[in-house]
Amino acid sequence: MTAPTWDPQQYLRHADHRTRPFRDLLARIAEPPVAPAPRIADLGCGAGNVTVLLADRWPRARITGYDNSPQMLERARAHAGPLLDFAEADAATWTPGEPYDLIVSNALLQWVPDHIARFPVWLDAITPGGTFALQVPGNFDRPSHVLMRELAGSPRWRDRLGGVLRHGDAVPGPAAYLDALTAPGITADVWETTYLHLLPGKDPVLDWVKGTGLRPVLTALADDPGACEAFLADYRDLLRTAYPEGPYGTVFPFRRIFAVARKET
Repeated sequence: MTAPTWDPQQYLRHADHRTRPFRDLLARIAEPPVAPAPRIADLGCGAGNVTVLLADRWPRARITGYDNSPQMLERARAHAGPLLDFAEADAATWTPGEPYDLIVSNALLQWVPDHIARFPVWLDAITPGGTFALQVPGNFDRPSHVLMRELAGSPRWRDRLGGVLRHGDAVPGPAAYLDALTAPGITADVWETTYLHLLPGKDPVLDWVKGTGLRPVLTALADDPGACEAFLADYRDLLRTAYPEGPYGTVFPFRRIFAVARKET
């Protein structure tokens, strides 16, 4: 799968809904061992809009947001300050160069194949009493993604888009995260939540996925605007049937998986 080109402005169009799971994750993270001045890594910081929530909670913390998208990092650096910086890193290969009291990853790891294999490396970098916390979407079996994959694999599109999208197993089930994170000296808490986002406007589910899951398609068709518009039109029609507009907006169910692993002191 080719690395997608990201559009921070499109991603942030649904920032309130996208930020809610991170706030819920943050609420379950215990105080770091050296609070109020911990060392924190935000792995997959994106546009930096959730990284600043870490700085709001721990204003004396030294925080680094990591991402591999130049477009996202450019936007994120607008939030930089004396204790908050941003750096380029790929989660598939990132190895902490120092101990961290908290490593957090929000809506990133679904883009990293076999990301569970990276957990031991990151957990090794957590200080005693520190935490590794993550949140990933668990909706790859829902119409928004199934229809996207089916359309991309259809006879009309498979030559252009075959292999572009992630498979339905990009994210394992909650039990796999619990198994991967439970070890001697580590206590793991794993749960899942399905949010019912009520989205306003015309074709809001399409607008949502244009900022995230659809990015590989938009990247692959970027050099052919006509083909891109044709794909979007076909996909839009499918989404209108799967997510009909109601009197108060369009309901978009979105399941997410959370995990918090705390190292004993």
